Amino acid sequence: MNFIFLILLFAFGTLIGSFLNVLIDRLPFEKSINGRSYCDQCRHQLAWYDLIPIVSFIVLKGNCRYCGKKISWFYPFVEIVTGLAFVFVFFGNIQYPIPNIYYLQDIQHLIFDIQKLFILFGYWGIFSCLIVIFFSDLKYHLIPDQIQLALFIFGLIFLTFERQIFYLAFFNHIIAALIVALPIFLIYFLTNGKAMGFGDVKLAFNIGFLLGVKAGFLALYFGFITGGIFGLFLILLGRKKFKSKIPFGPFLVFGILIMFFSKEQIFEFIRRIYGF
Repeated sequence: MNFIFLILLFAFGTLIGSFLNVLIDRLPFEKSINGRSYCDQCRHQLAWYDLIPIVSFIVLKGNCRYCGKKISWFYPFVEIVTGLAFVFVFFGNIQYPIPNIYYLQDIQHLIFDIQKLFILFGYWGIFSCLIVIFFSDLKYHLIPDQIQLALFIFGLIFLTFERQIFYLAFFNHIIAALIVALPIFLIYFLTNGKAMGFGDVKLAFNIGFLLGVKAGFLALYFGFITGGIFGLFLILLGRKKFKSKIPFGPFLVFGILIMFFSKEQIFEFIRRIYGF
């Protein structure tokens, strides 16, 4: 394996992760994503050398250069997760030959394999959106509409180049999206938004569009199961009460990832157990 390429790929992912941190903190409050980043404590604008992913956090020992207060571990964590996700997608799902950056033909192969390039772009975009949704909902109990739209667009790119969906197949995916979103919408409607937010309805729509009806419902199932277990665990620890709100988006993201990468194995397990 070309470790230099691996490191460069991870570093590129952390740069994207740094940008995702901006989206996570600003989009839920409809703040502009333009302009320089600043310290959450003293509001001092950060210099470029304060914004090097992971490295700046380590060099500054987790403290702001200007006010000395602690920087949240949340920021380097998102950068690391994004970097690892970009590496995982490249080597685990696109099945590119591992390039040697010293050979021009290897780089040309990556650039001119247009279909794989768009599939990779779609994968990275989907992962980036899911990271923003996961942490934005976890942190602020909000899923930005801009990210929902971006997830739909990246999903369309992925499906077009990886699954070759066109025309009628596209409308089939839209119908699947509506079907999968329907039960979440009913929960939202019947509870007046108390049990489920409308952002969860939109995310369920995206789940159905990406995965189809069967896999989409299974993604919801895994989301409900993991969310229920986690909620019960917090209640037993005394961290939450029965009426406390728990963000559902992170668990839906978990369900998406399970079905996105283990769909065939889960389908085969269901066929063996239930015969369909």
